[in-house]
Amino acid sequence: MKAFLAPELEAYLHEHTRAPSPIFDELRERTYAEVSSPQMQVGRVEGALLRNLAFAIGARRILEIGTFTGFSGLSMAEALPDDGELITCDIDPKATAIARSFFDRTPHGKKIRIVLGPALETLATLTAQAGPLFDMVFLDADKAHYPAYYEAALPLLRQGGLLLGDNALWSGEVLAPQTTDAKAIATFNDLVTRDPRVDNVLLPVRDGIMLVRKK
Repeated sequence: MKAFLAPELEAYLHEHTRAPSPIFDELRERTYAEVSSPQMQVGRVEGALLRNLAFAIGARRILEIGTFTGFSGLSMAEALPDDGELITCDIDPKATAIARSFFDRTPHGKKIRIVLGPALETLATLTAQAGPLFDMVFLDADKAHYPAYYEAALPLLRQGGLLLGDNALWSGEVLAPQTTDAKAIATFNDLVTRDPRVDNVLLPVRDGIMLVRKK
């Protein structure tokens, strides 16, 4: 992943973002030791942003598309009330097993439900239920399906709810997309920006976050 800021500025951001509990450092270490592409894990800054946004909107139910090893999910679950719920979708049993092992060591693990299987199939089952189901959606799964995930998830989001799409700059490749993933991210960004159902801002946090508010 391309660095958009000088290393010393990245370090300054890190140092001036409140540190999470020590279990997050342990989760990061295990991810880098055992999982391929560990850079996919969100870090302190993005995790804090997700947690604070969930707190700010009083989220009670959150949908996450892309669990990985659980850093983002656990960050958001910390903001949920005791009877809140986070549903997180993934297809990787190894990464989600690590996530579950860390979730269960915290008082927030009881709020988190991991659903293994293709996310679009999971979203289809949720769509069959009545009414908007979620206050917040975090999208951080395979990039080729971002446009489809967005269209499937938006109806599940309440009015005034937030949807965040990670990796929205794709290391700058969105400026002249050549790969399948870069083209899908660029399509997602254009789709959101043209969508009259939402308001949005593209933030240069880490590898880019598309922040969407449903009108």
